Amino acid sequence: MRNSDRNKNRRAPVKGKPSKKNIEPQVELPREAINLAVAALKKGQTLLYPTDTVYGLGCDATNYDAIDKLYEIKGRDTLKALIVLVDSFQMLDSIIEDVPDMAWEVLKVNKKPLTIIYDRPKNVAENVIAEDGTLAVRVTNDPLCRSIIHKLRKPIVSTSANLSKHKLPIHFADIGEELLKRVDHIMDIPLVQKNIKPSSIMKISNNGIIKIIRE
Repeated sequence: MRNSDRNKNRRAPVKGKPSKKNIEPQVELPREAINLAVAALKKGQTLLYPTDTVYGLGCDATNYDAIDKLYEIKGRDTLKALIVLVDSFQMLDSIIEDVPDMAWEVLKVNKKPLTIIYDRPKNVAENVIAEDGTLAVRVTNDPLCRSIIHKLRKPIVSTSANLSKHKLPIHFADIGEELLKRVDHIMDIPLVQKNIKPSSIMKISNNGIIKIIRE
């Protein structure tokens, strides 16, 4: 069997129609707010928005200048990598050169916000990639985030909407006034998932090594 055939067979179960466990309940989304947010992202602006964990700051993950501005807003060390959100397995496959088999298996059974760190990223801005050449990606099931990413047709950056070393913004009122003044576009919308904690993080390398970073 040719390598291309093996790869096709390996990924088919993941890239096909989602199973029932991945189907989200119908949620009425704020369409106008989503359209305005996407328009801002297309202009290279930064965004404050509710994510599948806590309130987050984001931008187009392919826009170098927007990512640079995000680091400035948070006062975050540029050596600390950011997380990228995608809306589907297909989009994940488009920004990672070779998603490990184990990662596909984990993603198929995962039921909570999970960020996986991958080797060999592609098609994203250079400054969203970690110093060691890896990229942290989460396939989000949050309806609002998925809608924004789908309309933008690009992955977006996700980092908590707080200044570096300050408390996580579980409620909109937790977001400091100083940070609000720095962001280009704000979505003042309640969190849907209410996980009130960051996602779990694990690293799955192409050499087969798996490491739990945060449970």
